Amino acid sequence: MLAKRALISVSDKTGITEFAQALTGAGYELVSTGSTAGVLESAGLDVTPVEAVTGFPESFDGRVKTLHPHIHGGILARRDAHGEQMAELGIEPIDIVVVNLYPFAEAVESGASHAECIEQIDIGGPALIRGAAKNYRDVAVVTDPDQYEQVAAELAASADGTVSDGLRAELAAAAFALTASYDEQIARWFADRAVADSEAVADSEAAEDGPAADDECALPQTVTATWQKARDLRYGENPHQPAALYRDASGVGLAHAELLGGKPMSFNNYQDTQAAIDAAFDHPQPAVAIIKHANPCGVAIGANVREAHERAHACDPVSAYGGVVAANRTVTAELAEQLAPIFTEVVVAPSFADDALAILRTKKNLRIVQTGPNYERYGIVPISGGALIQERDMAYANLDEWDLVAGEPADAAMRADLEFAWRAVRSVKSNAILLADGGATVGIGMGQVSRVDACLLAAMRANTLTDTERARGSVAASDAFFPFPDGVKALADYGVRAVVQPGGSIRDGEVIALAQEAGMTMYLTHTRHFAH
Repeated sequence: MLAKRALISVSDKTGITEFAQALTGAGYELVSTGSTAGVLESAGLDVTPVEAVTGFPESFDGRVKTLHPHIHGGILARRDAHGEQMAELGIEPIDIVVVNLYPFAEAVESGASHAECIEQIDIGGPALIRGAAKNYRDVAVVTDPDQYEQVAAELAASADGTVSDGLRAELAAAAFALTASYDEQIARWFADRAVADSEAVADSEAAEDGPAADDECALPQTVTATWQKARDLRYGENPHQPAALYRDASGVGLAHAELLGGKPMSFNNYQDTQAAIDAAFDHPQPAVAIIKHANPCGVAIGANVREAHERAHACDPVSAYGGVVAANRTVTAELAEQLAPIFTEVVVAPSFADDALAILRTKKNLRIVQTGPNYERYGIVPISGGALIQERDMAYANLDEWDLVAGEPADAAMRADLEFAWRAVRSVKSNAILLADGGATVGIGMGQVSRVDACLLAAMRANTLTDTERARGSVAASDAFFPFPDGVKALADYGVRAVVQPGGSIRDGEVIALAQEAGMTMYLTHTRHFAH
């Protein structure tokens, strides 16, 4: 009987020496490639170079090593049907394939050049993995150092040094998930317009028929996405709904954030925390957003995050209880001391100072979340049978690009408030009206089915939450146009002095006339910020 053989070719060499020793102890001959073979030989293991099996040297700067019938035949041949043909062709079986892939995503994330990223696209590795996974009844495919211990334990426990049918099937499933995710990373990179424009396609200026102007913002024809389960959650939005956290391969964003303290995140915590990140992270100044049920109950900018939080909290101190707080700068000890007396579910920020962590960790149930970059080009909304995909709403025209249609031009203070309000209203669910004063929200009307109700809610909340007329003298941002003048009249009645809105209603003339009559300044942006 032919000896058992294991093919080993790994980019991540964590634990490979110990696993290879377990393989030799179970009676396996080791066949290996390039640097992997060097590592194993340095550990005193006997290794058969892959070129001794193929009769062909590794070539083209390592691009071709294992793409050969003597390798793939040994993996793909069915032991119950192809034995005679294997003998005729002189092909020996390969019983275990140990492969992990070139670190393509890491190369992209590091800022490597286009050429360097191209060289981190693994070709032979996925072919080996997929071949072994397809023939899982005869071949075990090991793709992750975390699998080594379980496989080694089965080899040691088996009388003939083999892996059980059940584990081979599990390994095959993990292998196909890995190659699917890997291909998705590469497809997403190639679909990125910047990559395509710089290197991956011919210079459009040299082409006779360049793309139409509308194609500049076209979404990709195919969007691929794979997620790996990170952990089960206690439950979903409600206790009767099972739920889990899944991660993509990007390594960035909330799903990959680090929990520095407190209880595990819940399903609703994740939803509210993402809403908080969206509300705070896009402001250029130090900013803090406080979120409750995916809507802001306060957003503010300040000289620092402590001041921004103080002002955001003042918008609605009642609703801030049990909320999620996001800061777009490092959380300082000063902010942590201010947060400590307030019951808060989650604090999320790009980073935390050590002395701030010491303060926040005294609140044992407070979830402390440190997240990296939050950029995602596309937003995906699942629907039955598919998904709706759009580019994220990142359109932030400033006042210089707006049209003044009523009242006096904004002075510097009003301009700052209008631009803040227009940026902040994007994070409020439609229909949305946001009142701001001094770089902080003072009243928010969200999720209403009529715009006049959103106006009334924002103004009433501004005045009733602190028993002061905070609406008077504030500015308002409306996420979409006013279909009737009644919404602007409601704001004027409460003393709002300026409004920024997209315009575009068939009654714009009536709306503008009412603003003019009320002595309000009104700007049209011609861009809306719906958020359903």
